[in-house]
Amino acid sequence: MTKIDYQLIYWWSAHDMASVQGCMERYFIGVDVGTASVRAALVTSDGQIKSMAEEPIHIWEPHPEHYVQSSSDIWTKCCSTVRKVTEGIDKIKVKGIGFDATCSLVVLDHSFQPVAVNHDGVRERNVVMWMDHRAAEQAVRITATGHRVLRGVGGVMSPEMQPPKLLWLKENLKESCWKDAAHFFDLPDFLSWKATGSLVRSLCTLVCKWTYSPPEGWDDTFWTSIGLEDLLENSYSKIGAVTCTPGTAVGEGLTQEAAAELGLVPGTAVAASLIDAHAGGLGVIGADVAGFHLPCEEQPLTSRLALICGTSSCHMAISQDPIFVPGVWGPYRSAMVPTLWLNEGGQSATGRLIDYMVRGHAAFPELKEKAERSQESVYSYLNKHLEAMAKDPANLDQLTSSLHVWPDFHGNRSPLADPTLKGMVVGLSLSQTLDDLALLYLATVQAIALGTRHILQALKEAGHCITTLFLCGGLSKNTLFVQMHANATGLPVVLPAEKDAVLVGAAILGACASLDHKSIQEAMEKMAKVGRVVKPNLEQDHFYRKKFSVFLRLFVHQRECALLMQE
Repeated sequence: MTKIDYQLIYWWSAHDMASVQGCMERYFIGVDVGTASVRAALVTSDGQIKSMAEEPIHIWEPHPEHYVQSSSDIWTKCCSTVRKVTEGIDKIKVKGIGFDATCSLVVLDHSFQPVAVNHDGVRERNVVMWMDHRAAEQAVRITATGHRVLRGVGGVMSPEMQPPKLLWLKENLKESCWKDAAHFFDLPDFLSWKATGSLVRSLCTLVCKWTYSPPEGWDDTFWTSIGLEDLLENSYSKIGAVTCTPGTAVGEGLTQEAAAELGLVPGTAVAASLIDAHAGGLGVIGADVAGFHLPCEEQPLTSRLALICGTSSCHMAISQDPIFVPGVWGPYRSAMVPTLWLNEGGQSATGRLIDYMVRGHAAFPELKEKAERSQESVYSYLNKHLEAMAKDPANLDQLTSSLHVWPDFHGNRSPLADPTLKGMVVGLSLSQTLDDLALLYLATVQAIALGTRHILQALKEAGHCITTLFLCGGLSKNTLFVQMHANATGLPVVLPAEKDAVLVGAAILGACASLDHKSIQEAMEKMAKVGRVVKPNLEQDHFYRKKFSVFLRLFVHQRECALLMQE
């Protein structure tokens, strides 16, 4: 055989090998730990979900406003869902995994074992949930300090953030919890630690929920001023001494133990994690909108707002430079998209509020029976029932001209930042028919949409210029909820091609950690896809101007009533 023959054989071998490598399907796993369940998805390099699995997780409410979970239970469900979505797949094709989770507080001891976070002393119940408001009084005290770090949370410390929860644990469980606690994790960071053994924390969690401020880092004077000076020990080792941006590869990938539990290959890339809402932001906000004739087309990402709506709702707005918005969290640098600043508005109870209003109504049993008979969800049935009531679906909105709701049944996160506010309903009668239930449901959905309008108003007044909404999460699957948001805000709504965009966002992290994409921005553009655009019915603009005026007066009246009763 000649030298040329050998060269040809070598060339063909190299060419074939490159072709095989290029054609081999590459997968990424996104794991989303929500309020009540863990979900996992196997996602392709172009953002398609190939398989998905979901497992419920336990929630305990040992006292009013106390909500706790178990980190062991959560990790077990992470493992079982990942095993399900990778069943029958060559695990070598899984190149990266990303985690997102609620911003709940996980407490472990020196041996990384659970520490009880309630008076009941059950060690396995070691997670203070995000929606746990036990530390409301501590949050008020922290706000009263007026410390400079509060400027980064809209001037008001929320009981849903970690400093007041930590202070509550020290003041109320000093012997049974605080003295044994060696590691306080935000739940997303707990998951990346469990997968890799690395204690590095994501800037997303520390900046958004713990008052960390890059590049300066922790502010010693803040923790000392609120009575948590013991956290300064060993360079803040208990709450995070080392940080990195979301999507950065953590440690050396999956440990042997974690790989065995997840059913994956040791060393598989693991990304620095995100809070669940921020993962939803990644899954929608960077999509290529060319050809959809949207006002944000050929405009920077700063013209878009990601609205992640489920049990609660989060409103993500990004900017090139820091913008301080009263009553809105942030600005946070690199908390969602590296190098960009994030403002985060929110509503503490949205999906949970809708369920509360509908299921608590006297006509709910009738609704449930009719929905089951029609083989559809109660909300699909209600949406059709409202259309029938309106006769002209284009004027459905106006069915609530004399029924108004203030939606802060679990306090106001943004833009009023007042956890003491309560819900209000104006316009009730003694009637309790299915029609009445449908109207209350519609008024509640509209109130939530007007809450978004309220947040958008605050963002605009501070300097943001939002022209398009990008929705994802469970409520984005409700057509009425989506249309009411478009109508109430006057902005077009973009829905993702993949309905579970939060999982795509988590998978985007894994793709970055595996170095399949050079940046979060590149991964978003290639993996996030537009599914459908919902345009506002601008003929309802005058109606919503009046409805929004009533909405704002409800809040004013509530505070006036509170002051009257205090006199």
